[in-house]
Amino acid sequence: MSDRAGPGPEPPPRLAALGWDQDWADALVDFGPGAQPARVLQHHGAGLVLALADETRTFMFTRRLDPEPAVGDWIAVVDGEISAVLPRRSLLRRRAPGGGEQQLAANVDRLLLVCGLDRPVKDGRIQRGTAIAHDAGAEPVVVLTKAADPSAADPDEARAEARAGNPGIEVVVTSVMEGEGLGALEELVAGRTVALLGESGAGKSSIVNALLGTEVALVGDVRGGDSKGRHTTTTRELHLLANGGILIDSPGIREVGLVGDTEAVEETFAEVAEVAELCRFSDCAHETEPGCALRAALEAGELDPVRVQRWQDLMEETAAAEVRASPVERRRHDKRFARMVKDVKRQKGRD
Repeated sequence: MSDRAGPGPEPPPRLAALGWDQDWADALVDFGPGAQPARVLQHHGAGLVLALADETRTFMFTRRLDPEPAVGDWIAVVDGEISAVLPRRSLLRRRAPGGGEQQLAANVDRLLLVCGLDRPVKDGRIQRGTAIAHDAGAEPVVVLTKAADPSAADPDEARAEARAGNPGIEVVVTSVMEGEGLGALEELVAGRTVALLGESGAGKSSIVNALLGTEVALVGDVRGGDSKGRHTTTTRELHLLANGGILIDSPGIREVGLVGDTEAVEETFAEVAEVAELCRFSDCAHETEPGCALRAALEAGELDPVRVQRWQDLMEETAAAEVRASPVERRRHDKRFARMVKDVKRQKGRD
C-alpha cells in the first residue's frame, strides 16, 4: 500500500449510483494510484461479479482475501485482479446451520424483515432479525406481505400485533400484486442500500420485481398445506433501482441464528435491558437474587413477560456464540464454571 497523497477523485457517475462516495474514494487511495473501485453484485464461490466505473465483469479469485468478500462490499481492483475488500461500514451476518458465521451482505443501511401474512407472523423471528440488523448497525423494518391473499390474516390486526411485539420498529403492510404499500417501500429504499431477510415464499422476490419494474427474480409457488415456498432465489444479488436505491435479495432463510454481541440483543429489547441494569448485582441471573429489578418490574406488570423471556433466551444464545468465537472468552467461561462447581461442592460439604 502507498502513503495517502490526498483525497481520492470525484466518484464516477455509475459507481455513485451504487453508493460510491468521497469517503470510499479516500479509502481507495491506500491501495495505490492504479487501484480501481468496484462493488460486489454477486458472489459465485470461485469469483465475483463486480460493477466497475464503466462495465460489469466477472473476476476469479487468485488469492484468499481477509475478510472474505460479500455482496455489497467495495473492492479494490489492482492490475486487473481482486486485491482487497475496502473497510466495511456494516456487515449483516448470522450463525450458519452447521456452526460458524455466514456473511449475508455488507454496507447495508436498512434490513427489511419480510413476513408473509399467509402464515403466522412470529415475533421471535422478527426479534432475531432485528438483533441481526442492530449487530450490523442497520435499521430494521418489518414488511408484512400478501395482505390481499385469501388466506391472509387481517392486515390491520397483524400490523398492530407486530408493532406491539416489537416496539419502535416501523411496520409496512404490502400486497405487491395490487400495488399496495409499494410507495412506502420505494421511500424506504431510496438512496440507501437495503437487504431483504425472510423465509422462502414470504414474498421477497415479488418485492424485488415490483421495485425494479421487471422480472429479475423468480417467484416460486407456495405449498398450500403450510404456506412454505421453494427457494426461488439461490444466490445473494445486488440490484440498482431507478430511484437510486440499492436492493440486495437473498435466498430464503429458515433459521436465523445469532453470532453478534450481546449489545445487539440489548438494543432490540431496550426496555428490558434498561431495567436489568438496575439490578443490585451486575451478574444477576434474574431468578432468586435479592434486589433483582427485572423480577420486581415483572411482578408490578411493568414489563411484558414474553419479551423478557425472549431477551433472556437471546442473551444466552449470543453470549454462548461469543464464547465459542473467542479463545479468551472461552477460557474465562471455563474458569467461571470451574469456580461455580467448587462453590457448589464446598456448600455441600458444609450442609
